[in-house]
Amino acid sequence: MVKNNRWHLQRQVSLSVLVQLITLAGLIVGTWVNLQRQLDIVSHDVKQLLTTQEKFCDKLENLQERTIAHEYRLRQVEQKRSSENRTMGYE
Repeated sequence: MVKNNRWHLQRQVSLSVLVQLITLAGLIVGTWVNLQRQLDIVSHDVKQLLTTQEKFCDKLENLQERTIAHEYRLRQVEQKRSSENRTMGYE
Protein backbone atom coordinates (compact mmCIF):
# COMPACT_ATOMS: atom_id res chain seq x y z
CA MET A 1 0.00 0.00 0.00
CA VAL A 2 1.49 3.32 -1.15
CA LYS A 3 0.42 6.52 0.54
CA ASN A 4 0.17 9.69 -1.51
CA ASN A 5 1.84 12.54 0.44
CA ARG A 6 0.93 15.34 -1.99
CA TRP A 7 -0.95 18.42 -0.88
CA HIS A 8 -4.57 18.59 -1.83
CA LEU A 9 -6.33 21.93 -2.40
CA GLN A 10 -10.05 22.00 -1.98
CA ARG A 11 -11.82 24.30 -4.39
CA GLN A 12 -14.87 24.72 -2.23
CA VAL A 13 -15.95 28.16 -1.12
CA SER A 14 -17.78 28.17 2.13
CA LEU A 15 -20.77 30.38 2.76
CA SER A 16 -18.92 32.26 5.52
CA VAL A 17 -16.08 33.22 3.14
CA LEU A 18 -18.64 34.41 0.61
CA VAL A 19 -20.42 36.51 3.25
CA GLN A 20 -17.10 37.98 4.39
CA LEU A 21 -16.15 38.94 0.83
CA ILE A 22 -19.54 40.54 0.21
CA THR A 23 -19.30 42.42 3.52
CA LEU A 24 -15.80 43.62 2.68
CA ALA A 25 -16.92 44.79 -0.76
CA GLY A 26 -19.87 46.60 0.82
CA LEU A 27 -17.60 48.33 3.32
CA ILE A 28 -15.22 49.42 0.56
CA VAL A 29 -18.04 50.81 -1.57
CA GLY A 30 -19.66 52.49 1.44
CA THR A 31 -16.38 54.11 2.44
CA TRP A 32 -15.81 55.33 -1.12
CA VAL A 33 -19.29 56.86 -1.30
CA ASN A 34 -18.82 58.50 2.09
CA LEU A 35 -15.47 59.99 1.03
CA GLN A 36 -17.00 61.33 -2.17
CA ARG A 37 -19.82 62.95 -0.19
CA GLN A 38 -17.35 64.53 2.23
CA LEU A 39 -15.26 65.83 -0.68
CA ASP A 40 -18.38 67.41 -2.17
CA ILE A 41 -19.12 69.09 1.16
CA VAL A 42 -15.55 70.38 1.46
CA SER A 43 -15.64 71.61 -2.14
CA HIS A 44 -18.88 73.47 -1.45
CA ASP A 45 -17.43 75.02 1.71
CA VAL A 46 -14.28 76.12 -0.14
CA LYS A 47 -16.39 77.74 -2.88
CA GLN A 48 -18.38 79.62 -0.24
CA LEU A 49 -15.18 80.69 1.50
CA LEU A 50 -13.72 82.01 -1.76
CA THR A 51 -16.92 83.91 -2.54
CA THR A 52 -16.94 85.43 0.94
CA GLN A 53 -13.27 86.34 0.61
CA GLU A 54 -13.90 88.08 -2.73
CA LYS A 55 -16.76 90.08 -1.20
CA PHE A 56 -14.57 90.99 1.77
CA CYS A 57 -11.75 92.12 -0.53
CA ASP A 58 -14.20 94.26 -2.51
CA LYS A 59 -15.42 95.87 0.71
CA LEU A 60 -11.84 96.50 1.82
CA GLU A 61 -10.98 98.13 -1.50
CA ASN A 62 -14.08 100.31 -1.25
CA LEU A 63 -13.16 101.25 2.31
CA GLN A 64 -9.60 102.05 1.24
CA GLU A 65 -10.87 104.33 -1.54
CA ARG A 66 -13.20 106.09 0.88
CA THR A 67 -10.40 106.48 3.43
CA ILE A 68 -8.11 108.03 0.83
CA ALA A 69 -10.91 110.39 -0.24
CA HIS A 70 -11.57 111.40 3.38
CA GLU A 71 -7.87 111.94 4.04
CA TYR A 72 -7.68 114.18 0.96
CA ARG A 73 -10.74 116.14 2.09
CA LEU A 74 -9.36 116.47 5.61
CA ARG A 75 -6.06 117.72 4.25
CA GLN A 76 -7.92 120.31 2.16
CA VAL A 77 -9.96 121.44 5.18
CA GLU A 78 -6.81 121.69 7.30
CA GLN A 79 -5.02 123.72 4.62
CA LYS A 80 -8.02 126.02 4.24
CA ARG A 81 -8.28 126.43 8.00
CA SER A 82 -4.56 127.13 8.23
CA SER A 83 -4.74 129.78 5.50
CA GLU A 84 -7.79 131.39 7.18
CA ASN A 85 -5.94 131.49 10.50
CA ARG A 86 -2.98 133.16 8.82
CA THR A 87 -5.16 135.80 7.23
CA MET A 88 -6.91 136.44 10.53
CA GLY A 89 -3.56 136.74 12.26
CA TYR A 90 -4.02 133.79 14.66
CA GLU A 91 -0.67 132.24 13.85
